[in-house]
Amino acid sequence: MTQFYGTGVALVTPFKADKSVDFEALERLVNFQIDNGIDYLVVMGTTGEAATLSKQEKQQVITTVVDVNKGRLPLVIGIGGNDTHSVIEEIKQADLSAFDAILSVSPYYNKPSQEGIYQHFKAIAEVSPKPLIIYNVPSRTGANMLPETVIRLASDCSNIIGVKEATGCMTQALKLLQNKPENFLVLSGDDMVALPMVLTGGAGVISVIGQGIPSDFSKMIKLALDGKTKEASAIHFKLMDSIEYIFEEGNPTGIKAFLNKRGICEQYVRLPLVEASFELQEKISNFIDSY
Repeated sequence: MTQFYGTGVALVTPFKADKSVDFEALERLVNFQIDNGIDYLVVMGTTGEAATLSKQEKQQVITTVVDVNKGRLPLVIGIGGNDTHSVIEEIKQADLSAFDAILSVSPYYNKPSQEGIYQHFKAIAEVSPKPLIIYNVPSRTGANMLPETVIRLASDCSNIIGVKEATGCMTQALKLLQNKPENFLVLSGDDMVALPMVLTGGAGVISVIGQGIPSDFSKMIKLALDGKTKEASAIHFKLMDSIEYIFEEGNPTGIKAFLNKRGICEQYVRLPLVEASFELQEKISNFIDSY
């Protein structure tokens, strides 16, 4: 599980002007992460616009990332949903040989109770051939997976190895860190609170801004894991504005505008998302120029 300490990034799926997948840009993106100190890669997350990719496109993106990575970094694949049976079937049918773990989001839209969330992940854990990182992001799912539920899953299911905690609430994160089993990974899913979470016992982050500024962001997390608060905080304060900008008009709209400015990929997204406004592009451009 030590391969998930540090900085993972939730990769975007680059598109061309006609909204087809830009595989050359995806290759650039993967190499950019590897060359700049990122610790592991996450594919098919929300940031990758998995909801708007066809089954064939998803497979092509996965194959491209695996081929470009060439085993250099650990890989995590997002497989989740709000129909437990469908998630189980998808896991059973997927070729997971290149992946080190599955990231699975808490069920969305249905708004299950805490017991429903527990039973959902318990059922998935029972069939999963890979370790599971469960993902709590109530701003997207409509239901908060409480620390008590996470701790219960961590205690009852040996292959649930961690949680991506994206409430942005430090009180909830601290309750998790206070009560988690010793080797259970608490990973920040919110870039703005990644540093304080790591400094209080978190294992790292699955980041969005990390893929735009991989060298400094991953350095910040490494410093935090080493307890070097002052040095890590200096980087965090330098990066703070960029974190606000990339989420100002939604994700991955902001990070794609950021990557476009850095020459990695175009900023096209698929409906119902739209590209960053001119005003946001200006903010991002000015930040990168001064950075």
